[in-house]
Amino acid sequence: MYLPPHFAVTDPEAQHQLIRAHPLGALITHGKSGLDANHLPFEFDAGEGAHGVLRAHVARNNPLWQEVKDGDEVLVIFRAADGYVSPNWYPSKQAHHKQVPTWNYAVVHAHGRIRVRDDARFVRRLLATLTRTQEAAEPTPWKMADAPRDYIEAMVAAVVGIEIEIDRLVGKFKLSQNKEEADRQGAIDGVRERGGEALASAMAGAGLPPTT
Repeated sequence: MYLPPHFAVTDPEAQHQLIRAHPLGALITHGKSGLDANHLPFEFDAGEGAHGVLRAHVARNNPLWQEVKDGDEVLVIFRAADGYVSPNWYPSKQAHHKQVPTWNYAVVHAHGRIRVRDDARFVRRLLATLTRTQEAAEPTPWKMADAPRDYIEAMVAAVVGIEIEIDRLVGKFKLSQNKEEADRQGAIDGVRERGGEALASAMAGAGLPPTT
């Protein structure tokens, strides 16, 4: 990933915040059939390993878990809110017209090594954790015990777990940090008027990742 210094985010907490707020990652693998991408909700454990561990599950019918080998290098891309920025939103454009369109976004790339976990106990724990996290804001959170036991066991058997030990995290928050204050504020206002509140808030927060 091209990473100009003014867009680079090296603070682990900011990287972790984006992953947790936007857990649907694009898992990029390179197996015997070539490049592949799968979009999966991940559990992120920052306290395990040197840089954290990602866990997810795939359908047993998905060939991914059979095409990769334990230890294969993979990449997971996590992306927050993004949006177009018009040069018309910069006050300086009205003075000298030396501005061009761009696109703002915040991403974290997790590089690591994959391991297949075809283990019902691992999958059951993972599904319970993911469910608790995503159901936490519901008035009456759904839990696995709400469904018949035989049904849950069939669902568990239908998926395979994967685990990725992260080797390094690379963060890029391209949020108009390279612009003069007046132009940056103009971009924030323009994005907000287009309905991009999450991106505008991130731009206003001096590089903090969007959380909604």
